[in-house]
Amino acid sequence: MESSTRVQEQVKEKYGSAARSVAQSGSVQACCDSGLRCCDPITTNLYSTDQTGVLPEKAVMASLGCGNPTALIDLRPGETVLDLGSGGGIDVLLSAKRVGPTGKAYGLDMTDEMLALARENQRQADVTNVEFLKGEIENIPLPDNSVDVIISNCVINLSADKDSVFGEAFRVLKPGGRFAVSDVVVRGSVPEAVRKSMLLWVGCIAGALEESEYLAKLKSAGFEDVSVDPTRVYNVEDARQFLTEAGVDVDAIAPQVNEKFFSAFVRANKSKAACCQPGCCTTAITGTRE
Repeated sequence: MESSTRVQEQVKEKYGSAARSVAQSGSVQACCDSGLRCCDPITTNLYSTDQTGVLPEKAVMASLGCGNPTALIDLRPGETVLDLGSGGGIDVLLSAKRVGPTGKAYGLDMTDEMLALARENQRQADVTNVEFLKGEIENIPLPDNSVDVIISNCVINLSADKDSVFGEAFRVLKPGGRFAVSDVVVRGSVPEAVRKSMLLWVGCIAGALEESEYLAKLKSAGFEDVSVDPTRVYNVEDARQFLTEAGVDVDAIAPQVNEKFFSAFVRANKSKAACCQPGCCTTAITGTRE
């Protein structure tokens, strides 16, 4: 496993390149350079025209997710939503419309270029109940028990410290809060060399968790009612061209890959009985914040 610092630098480079390309030319072609693949088969056709039609074009172009969490979670007027790794802001803007003027949607991203693009998209969409924050998903800059719903779109797999991500998510959620993210997940064992090639194909720099490990980490962080529901299962034919170009014998690895990598909707809840005093969740789950 690469160090957290190295992973973060890779993520910043990839998504910074994507944001610059969208801002300058209205496409994400730049991030499809060697080593920064955008994985068009993964990121396309995730949103309905009803959703994209009300958003700035560049918010749609900058979406590099693997799912559509806003279509799979019930958001209610007046709620506060946090998007981990908000990119160009598409899921934040969609969420803001659903929680209405009495609610709020936060977007958290560590990439300056994406934050600038997201704020410009917010301005063009004329949405006021949105705030984009700079920070890392392993250290969320929001108070304890301050968010009703956490969403994310194919970003948690990019973190090299997923325990911290889940601990922080639990901390900032209110008692009864919901965790509802799209992410890439692995089912069963896969040889490391094959796993690395497949994860490069789906754009996962740090690496996706195995399904049972994902569930176990959420439970360890304090979550209840955890589940992983596949939304798109990938097979070796989806990645044949990319893997062949990478020097992989596709036919030889097919039995080790087929239907083991998939985009999923991951759900979990924070108990309504969870502690609700400032700091208590931090001490129990993630240690004292500095």
